Amino acid sequence: MPGLLLGDEAPNFEAETTYGPIRFHDFLGDSWGILFSHPRDFTPVCTTELGRAAKLAPEFAKRNVKMIALSIDTVQDHLAWCKDINAYNGAEPTEKLPYPIIADAKRELAVKLGMLDPDEVDKDGLPLTARVVFVFGPDKKLKLSILYPATTGRNFDEILRVIDSLQLTACKKVATPVDWKSGDSVMVIPSLPEEEAKKLFPKGVFTKELPSAKRYLRYTPQP
Repeated sequence: MPGLLLGDEAPNFEAETTYGPIRFHDFLGDSWGILFSHPRDFTPVCTTELGRAAKLAPEFAKRNVKMIALSIDTVQDHLAWCKDINAYNGAEPTEKLPYPIIADAKRELAVKLGMLDPDEVDKDGLPLTARVVFVFGPDKKLKLSILYPATTGRNFDEILRVIDSLQLTACKKVATPVDWKSGDSVMVIPSLPEEEAKKLFPKGVFTKELPSAKRYLRYTPQP
């Protein structure tokens, strides 16, 4: 099945959305971007997800991240669904969310991007869209891909966490360890010599010695 691999450039597709027609690269501009797909409009799990994404829109904006959703229904269905999503959040039931939703009623984009879940089908026997998360950098290349089945809702706190990691590691010679959160100490990449690391991180690195004689360097970013 077609799809995207890490490092691939996002296809510069054109699509109809709740914000009007877009060309994907123009939509992203110089920002980071998240494209996340959903099985169907007016379904309960999808409604909770898009509602959570709407509430977190200011957090994504602070990180210079543009969000765009995709579901295999029409723009008119999406606009009506937005009312439900806003009402679910306890807000005015308007037809707009803080991000657009792509209409992919023919599943053409879902097929191209490898977003279909073969184990979940609609009443006509056609596969539904899985819950895919693609994160693109300002260079339009895929930096992260997470694939959930249609039956499992996503954790948007985790999506924010990995974006913090991606943005930090894109500009620093570090990697984030298990369960890392913004502000925690990070690992200095092993290819960086220790003396160079001390110059690069003048506020200090600390070393973890292991029985194998490996030395792991860690650094705590300053606020």
